[in-house]
Amino acid sequence: MLAKLANKLIDGIPFVRNMAAVQLHRKGILGMNRRNAQYISPNNARYLFPLVDDKLQTKKLAIENGVNVPTLLGVIDNQHDVSMLSELVGGLDSFCIKPAKGSGGKGILIIARREGDQFFRSNGQPISMSDIERHVSNILAGLFSLGGATDVAMMESLIVVEPEFKNYSYEGVPDIRVIVFRGVPVMAMMRLSCAASHGKANLHQGAVGVGIDMATGNAVNAVQRDKPVKYHPDTEQDLMQLNIPHWHQLLELACECADMTGLGYLGVDLVIDANMGPVLLELNARPGLSIQIANSAGLVPRLKAVEGLSRPERMSIKRRVEFAGKHFSAKPLL
Repeated sequence: MLAKLANKLIDGIPFVRNMAAVQLHRKGILGMNRRNAQYISPNNARYLFPLVDDKLQTKKLAIENGVNVPTLLGVIDNQHDVSMLSELVGGLDSFCIKPAKGSGGKGILIIARREGDQFFRSNGQPISMSDIERHVSNILAGLFSLGGATDVAMMESLIVVEPEFKNYSYEGVPDIRVIVFRGVPVMAMMRLSCAASHGKANLHQGAVGVGIDMATGNAVNAVQRDKPVKYHPDTEQDLMQLNIPHWHQLLELACECADMTGLGYLGVDLVIDANMGPVLLELNARPGLSIQIANSAGLVPRLKAVEGLSRPERMSIKRRVEFAGKHFSAKPLL
């Protein structure tokens, strides 16, 4: 019930007439309207948005700043070059194709393996080169982009799932969302794909969200479709046993990403590659608010704690991570 009410607040639905929703507000749940007016508008200059709305620009910026990202294998930006796709894939056995301006995981095509000229998606479904070319054409036409604008297709190396996470996810790669405010990481969750989300780590499509303790990287709470869960619905793995390795390194990477963009309120999506370690997946200047439900905790007290600091973005990254661990260790509010 509380999670549903929190969602109403998060989605911007008026809550003042509902005493339960007012109670959530008092406990520090950040709603969409307040997020936009009080945190995104004053802290995120509009001219910086393309740095994160366009994944190709994000990748170039990350490479310039020495931030680990999946290897860029190629870019197709016009219909004529779609015919060159077979040359780009060459002898590759696996790769990922995504729209530069896509959102919510739309338009991402993952090729997990191939047998000769036959390709296979992560769920084992076969797909032909002509089907892949058609998908790229749809990306260029803007089928998956924000506002339907024409787009470009990026081809990247495929992330190799960290062995520790194999039983925590179904088909897809689990990722870590970190909210960074004025350079300080304030809240995090891991998103786990499952059959209900069709192998995608997207909470709105049915993925599992696991709230993470900022001090330790341990799981503190887990939800699927806003309902508490203890075990992964497909693998039956105990979600409360989840501990994220390289935790402080991940938080430091999130801080680096905030610094390189100049954005004061940012969602940083990270993954742990079995070969490369912590890697930046993408950035979001308007990160969603369901992370609060996953953590069973409100963002507002944490954001206010950062506002109480004098120029936190000028603190060393190490000090910011230490501050997050000391002040934002799990204290559920719901």
